[in-house]
Parts: sequence; C-alpha cells; structure tokens
Amino acid sequence: MREAYHVELEQLADHLAGMSVQVADAMERATRALLEADLSLAEQVISDDSKVDDARAQCEEQAYALLALQAPVATDLRTVLAAIHAAESLERMGDLALHVAKAARRRHPEPVLPDAVRPYFAEMGEVAVKLARQVEQVIHSKDVEAAKTIEADDDQVDDIHRHLFTVLMDREWPHGVAAAVDVTLLGRFYERYADHAVSVAKRMIFVVTGKMPGYGSDDDI
Repeated sequence: MREAYHVELEQLADHLAGMSVQVADAMERATRALLEADLSLAEQVISDDSKVDDARAQCEEQAYALLALQAPVATDLRTVLAAIHAAESLERMGDLALHVAKAARRRHPEPVLPDAVRPYFAEMGEVAVKLARQVEQVIHSKDVEAAKTIEADDDQVDDIHRHLFTVLMDREWPHGVAAAVDVTLLGRFYERYADHAVSVAKRMIFVVTGKMPGYGSDDDI
C-alpha cells in the first residue's frame, strides 16, 4: 500500500516537472515571437496555454485525492501541499508567457520593442527559460542547494527590470508613450515569471527541510 502511495507521489512530481517543461517552452517561443515578430510562434503559445491549465487541474486533482485518501504526514504531507502551490505558480508562469505572446500578436506585423531595449528582453527571456528548466530539475532532485541557486539567478532578471525603468525615464526617450507602456508591461511579465520560478524552488526547499524560506507576495500576475 505504501509503495503504491509513493509511486503516486512520484507521478505527482513528474506532472509538476512536465508543467515546468511546458512553461519553459512557452516562454522560449513567446520571446522569439516578441523579438522576431513571428506570428506563428505567438499563436502556438496562445493555443498551447490551455494545456498548461489542464496540467494544473490534473496536478491538483491528484494532490487532493492523496490528501483525502491517504492522510499523509510529515514529508509526504509537505510534498502534496507544495505540489498544489507549485502547480499554481507554474500555471501563472504559463499565463505570463501567454501575455508576452499576445503582445507580439497585437502589434504584428510591427515589432513591439524598440531596438534600444531588444537586448534586455533577449537576456531576460534567456534567463527566464533557464530558471524554468532549473525548476524542472529541482522538482526531480529535491536538491536544496540547486533550488537556492534559482533565487540567485533571479536577481539577474530583477537587475535588468530595474534598468529598464532608467531607460524609460530618460528624457531623451524617443519612442513615444505606447512603446513605453509596452516595455513596462513586458518587463513586468518577465520579472513576475522569474519570481514564480523562485516560488516553486522555495516550495521544494520546504519539502526537504520543513521550513519555508521568506519571500514576497506572488498573488498577482
């Protein structure tokens, strides 16, 4: 009975890791769509978002069934509770990739980003995708040190996000209000995506240690 239960816990972890792959792929494609004004990639991200929603529902259904039928305690209980919260964060990461893709579609065939800020978004996209792929590995390995590196890597996105405000506040900004609004919103999407990756990593630390590292609110996307 216990062996079957732990098989179900492993399946739950596999589903979460699969969600990490989905949202990493989504942000990778969304960033390419944004930088290359690629409508087909944007449409693919938009149409695939329902698969991420379905995956979250599947994870939650399995987690609640384990709570109801198995009455887990200690590490097993932490694993199930962490899975519920992690699935929510991963779904929000998918939503943020969706927002990036929709911005690319909305402005097509025109590029969304002025040339001056394109390198910043290329770098943020690269780091964001890297974080999601690291999350996949941490879900499987439960490696606390690897989870902690995700928070350190998130600082790179935060630094770029802050620098974007410096660029936007420059009195010499020549690209108008609409472009400034686009850049502000898109920068926020990448920053929140990275924050949710950190949230998932911290849930994995909680599973192993029983202690939740402190972090800010991730209620809103």
